[in-house]
Amino acid sequence: MNVVSKRYLRWIGTACMLWGALAHAQAGSSSTPAGTTTLEQLGAAIDAQIDAPRFASSSWGIAVTSLDTGHTLYAHDADRLLQPASTAKLYTAALVLDTLGTDYRIPTQLLATHPIANGQLEGPLILHGMGDPTLGTPDTNGDWADQLATQLAANGVREVRGDLIADDSYFSGPAIGSGWEARDLQSWFAVPSSALSVQENVVDLTLTPSASADGPVSLMLDPPGAITRVINTMTTSAPHTRSDINLYRAPGDSTLHAFGNVAARSEPQTFKLAMADPAWFAGNLLREALMRHGIRIEGQLRTLHWPEQNNIGLDKAIVVAQVLSPPLMEVLTRGLKRSQNLYLQNLLQIAGVKAQSTAEQNGDPASGFLSSEAWGIRAMRELLDRIGITPSDSQIEEGSGLSRQDLTTPNAMVRLLTYLASQPYGAQLRQALPDAGVDGTLEWRMRNTPAMDNVRAKTGSMNYVRCLVGYVTTASGERLAFAIMLNNFVQEGDDPSPSRNLDAIVELLAAFQGHS
Repeated sequence: MNVVSKRYLRWIGTACMLWGALAHAQAGSSSTPAGTTTLEQLGAAIDAQIDAPRFASSSWGIAVTSLDTGHTLYAHDADRLLQPASTAKLYTAALVLDTLGTDYRIPTQLLATHPIANGQLEGPLILHGMGDPTLGTPDTNGDWADQLATQLAANGVREVRGDLIADDSYFSGPAIGSGWEARDLQSWFAVPSSALSVQENVVDLTLTPSASADGPVSLMLDPPGAITRVINTMTTSAPHTRSDINLYRAPGDSTLHAFGNVAARSEPQTFKLAMADPAWFAGNLLREALMRHGIRIEGQLRTLHWPEQNNIGLDKAIVVAQVLSPPLMEVLTRGLKRSQNLYLQNLLQIAGVKAQSTAEQNGDPASGFLSSEAWGIRAMRELLDRIGITPSDSQIEEGSGLSRQDLTTPNAMVRLLTYLASQPYGAQLRQALPDAGVDGTLEWRMRNTPAMDNVRAKTGSMNYVRCLVGYVTTASGERLAFAIMLNNFVQEGDDPSPSRNLDAIVELLAAFQGHS
């Protein structure tokens, strides 16, 4: 993994905000597009956007289809495989809605493998995660540990004569998605996907320099204890000098190294980093809650991670306390609005666990080991086959779109959107997508245009990739599904963000006065 420099970390933490602000500023300075009235005029206007000289070395793929007639309004390299970035989350959304349904609620449980007698649990207490990515987030079971402790106390437990085990083995396989890049893994957008996730597996690290040169730089973690070991060799440099902040944690290692310098009397700086072991941190939070409720743990806190062997009798355990996530559609909405990678990667694996269980019950187990992620992808492939999206149209290997090995065609994306729109949950899914100019990753885009509060679409952004996939209603009232994908674009100097060109195309669709 590369050392994460100050420049890289600041880019990570503010990229979406800057892109949105730039698009908003440009949108504010441009006039509302005049509505075209024929398909020929619409096509020429879109061609003018994608034929700009700065896209000469780039790859565009676009498909626009009417949900009302099934006719194609515009296509450009619509069968070319391209990287979808976070628009791949729509494939995961389709799978979990098909597999789990809109109302499913994800449990987090306390389990016991021994009886409770005279206020004592004779054996370990197991905190068993089942993939809830919202645990401990604002407005969602923020007091989850106290809830579990309260329920345990109500069951008469005053002492646990065994270890407290934080168990995230519900997911089998690595905690990182297939194809995720090593240099991303300590960053907030590539946190480990854990069956026992808490506070979105993110920790804030704030650096504060001394008032004078040569003094130490203080480091503060929020939440405290979320990173177990920090080696801090940072120093304070003279006022007004250039700061050089470097944060590094080797893949698979829990130790964070902080080195370099921060200018004296400069403002504190905060960076969002990935927790190394969310299950261990969740176990600590629960242990503290148990103490607050007068429940003593005789043993130690330990974790159970895949591929460690389960030697604690989980198959015979009973539930002694439980908290539930919000309904799945609400969880999915949070993940799609914010393009939250953890949410969609966890949901993919939850669907994978169910697919594995169903296959084994039906006498169709895998011939060898498959991870929960791989089971989810297998189930996704079966769904896409039913929809009519072939392997040559779509190759998705994880749930978030963070992998550069994910590939899909614009036509496949539009076919997926058409399928989703036809399902009983179609209207709910549309509402779950970012609303142009209103919320989510589109909050600052396409304001004061015909697309505002009209377009519902998933964004996709990574280096050299910009995509926008979703729904729009034209000025004549026709409902469209669209996929606009730009790959291999290198932004130079003060060139405007390519997102502005994607937005301009969608604004043309929103202003279109003709019919397919």
